[in-house]
Amino acid sequence: MPSRSKPFGEFDLIERFFKTGAASLRTDADHAIALGIGDDCALIKSQADEEIAITSDMLVEGRHFFAGANPELLGRKALAVNLSDLAAMGARPIGFTLAIALPAVESTWLAAFSKGLLAMAEEYSCPLIGGDTTAGLLTISITAFGAIPKGEAIRRSGAKPGDDVWVSGTVGDARLTLAALRHEINLPNEDLKQIEHRMHQPTPRVELGIHLRNIASAALDVSDGLLGDLGHILKQSQVDAEIQLGTLPKSITLQKQDVQIQNQFAACGGDDYEICFTAPTSQRDNIQAINKLIGLPLTIIGKTVQKKDVEVKVRLLDKSGTLLDDAEAAPFLKSFDHFAS
Repeated sequence: MPSRSKPFGEFDLIERFFKTGAASLRTDADHAIALGIGDDCALIKSQADEEIAITSDMLVEGRHFFAGANPELLGRKALAVNLSDLAAMGARPIGFTLAIALPAVESTWLAAFSKGLLAMAEEYSCPLIGGDTTAGLLTISITAFGAIPKGEAIRRSGAKPGDDVWVSGTVGDARLTLAALRHEINLPNEDLKQIEHRMHQPTPRVELGIHLRNIASAALDVSDGLLGDLGHILKQSQVDAEIQLGTLPKSITLQKQDVQIQNQFAACGGDDYEICFTAPTSQRDNIQAINKLIGLPLTIIGKTVQKKDVEVKVRLLDKSGTLLDDAEAAPFLKSFDHFAS
């Protein structure tokens, strides 16, 4: 980030880049916010027939995004990853707080960041209602709030043996973009342009999550890798899963790569922010109807089965239905580790 050209105090910064813009938003969720930015706390109106979902995510420069990343896209993504968590539980966004550490206060960077952040907030009717700023390594921490009708939250613990395992959209393009930017893969520029938005501008599947209420038995968003994240559902639900590796939905761009790369990036690439969910087979027609209604591909990639051992397990099958042994399956079952080197 460039050196600051004009000194700002904390409250000046909030007033100029965040409070004014947030106050201009007029969203469908406004009725849920009794008091926004400007006091010691924000106030959210409680509805007797709803529960409040709360999620927090932190993005650290050099760990979650490149130094010098486009600030407008970074602002959009910072909120999008939180909205993706709300989507996974079937929550309607109602507001969020922002805590940000800045190495320096640079007005051009802040103007672009707040533009992207508040544009995403307006798009998903999720106003900024509070937060904090300080000096330090560039770190963005957002807490988002959503509303769910009582008893309709989609938890990770509801999968039953015999449920279908589904995933929305396609997976693996964010990892392919990262590989290209790291020069791990030589990707033609025209191909990179087709997929780079999947890494820099993920789309939270809020509409899908709302439609999956009372249909999905369990769900989560895919942030650290599809099959690794699926393991969280399996652990909470105490079931195993059998996944057809060849059915993982991939973009045309990813399909140009070697099959091993295709499957590895789709299975454990991370940063996809699609929804992985389970549902009884009796819900297939309803899910296909959602597919048509919102225009988002939804793909069955396997099924849950009775747990066999103490530890839950994802068992992978090749295109012929043959079970991969542990050594063959291992490259596809890794997840992103925030504390790994």
